[in-house]
Formats: sequence, structure tokens, C-alpha cells
Amino acid sequence: MPLHDFRSVHLPYCLTKQADGKYVVLNREYKPIGFKTKDWIDYEKYPVAVKIKGLTAKVAAKISYKESVDLENIYLYNDGCISTKSAKNMQAYLNRLEVLAKLRFA
Repeated sequence: MPLHDFRSVHLPYCLTKQADGKYVVLNREYKPIGFKTKDWIDYEKYPVAVKIKGLTAKVAAKISYKESVDLENIYLYNDGCISTKSAKNMQAYLNRLEVLAKLRFA
């Protein structure tokens, strides 16, 4: 997928849990938010992982586009519901971001 727009580089696509229990928030290219590169990124080399307080299976279901309780990889959208494709998709994404934005770091 090309890094051609703001959404694909600077907005959350997914949260992926690391071995230490922290999460890295990734863009559409599976790079930390704001990284505009196709190069391999070793998340451990950058201070991008955070421990998120209150991120339970119930909360994961609220921020997952498919209402999944999976805590390992939480996807906020997929290619079928890209937020910039329609007002409905954007509103659903913003609703998920609203829940995510209220979470605190541990």
C-alpha cells in the first residue's frame, strides 16, 4: 500500500502488543504512527511502545472495527472500511478513536 495520504501515515490502523505487554500504535504500513517509510522498522529501537491502562477485552471490542476481543492485534479499520472512503466509515472510525483517546498510559 502506498504512503500517499495523511491517513495512511499519521492515523492509527492497529495496536500490536509486544512481548513485554506494551503496545505499539501502527499506521497502515505497520510502522509506528508518523513513520513514512517502506523500510523494516524494529520497534524496540524506538521509544514508541506504551503500556495502556484499562485496555481490556471489552475495550478492545469497542475499538476494533470487527468488535474483536483479541488483545494481541487490535485493528481500527480494514480495506473494506477505510475511514476516508465515506462519511459512515469516518464516523465509525472516529467513534473508535474516541474510546482509544480516553485511555491512559500505565
